[in-house]
Amino acid sequence: MTALSARPAVRTAATSDYTCALVEGPWQHEFVSSGGSRFHVAVAGSESRSAPLVLLLHGYPEFWWAWRAQIPALADAGYRVAAMDVRGVGGSDKPPSGYGVPTRAADVAGVVRSLGRERAVVVGHGTGGTLAWAMAALHPDTTAAVAALSSPHPARARLHSRAALTTAALRELAYLQLPTLPERALAQGDLVARTLALGAATPLPDDAVGLYTSVMRIPFAAHSAAEALRWAVRSTPRMDGRRFGTALRRPLDIPALQLQGGRDGIVRPERADLDAVALAPDLRYELIPGAGHFLPEEAPDEVNQILLEWLARVSPAPR
Repeated sequence: MTALSARPAVRTAATSDYTCALVEGPWQHEFVSSGGSRFHVAVAGSESRSAPLVLLLHGYPEFWWAWRAQIPALADAGYRVAAMDVRGVGGSDKPPSGYGVPTRAADVAGVVRSLGRERAVVVGHGTGGTLAWAMAALHPDTTAAVAALSSPHPARARLHSRAALTTAALRELAYLQLPTLPERALAQGDLVARTLALGAATPLPDDAVGLYTSVMRIPFAAHSAAEALRWAVRSTPRMDGRRFGTALRRPLDIPALQLQGGRDGIVRPERADLDAVALAPDLRYELIPGAGHFLPEEAPDEVNQILLEWLARVSPAPR
């Protein structure tokens, strides 16, 4: 397993300016619209219409840059790649509402269309993996296949969090339900660093932690991150959450890939595949024993190899 070193070439910017999230690299930064909001994507790879689109969704408390090892690998393999800042994060808009999973999944579907495609392979990590599963359930016409990293299928997790999350992760999720305090800890304290340390098997490099902390300090980003995690808990008894739960329990008719780290400090590895096995007939499940929660960064070589092998079967790039 090869850990990803982080040497970000970041544009100098005050934390009041989202340009600190526009890290330079072998990609281009674009802004596209979806549902009346503007979203930032880092794009790379083939511009041919015949090249499948792979859309990458980051998790909490990160932003699109978490996929920095996968973007060039997928681009070199012939895919069109777009790593997206989800609603409220990085260079994307941060409206005061709309942080439920169904609304954010609609954001993703709109971004696919704004990128000029009808369908995409949606790959998500952590909370981005929940969005990927939601895309498969709520927007099947837009989703060609789904891959979830460190993200169990949410059908069970919504009602029985203890079946999916570690005790430490449950404590943090409970803390994030409080008003105001989590935002302060994210934007002014060390909650980003503590969350990264909680999930990782091997500590992420200091410069990566520093960049994630800086991006969380963009105005309204911390509140947006907290609101998304509050919805995950508070929506469960409400009608919108119940409708979402019903949609999740429908079997998937598209290929699915699930990757899980064996030393994940947030997700319980021994229970991570329970619902995906039941609901996704075409499922490939892989455990990476020595990795923690942040698989794209902790085990980039393994993730790239498995992802490319799976993509070659379910959505091959033209030679």
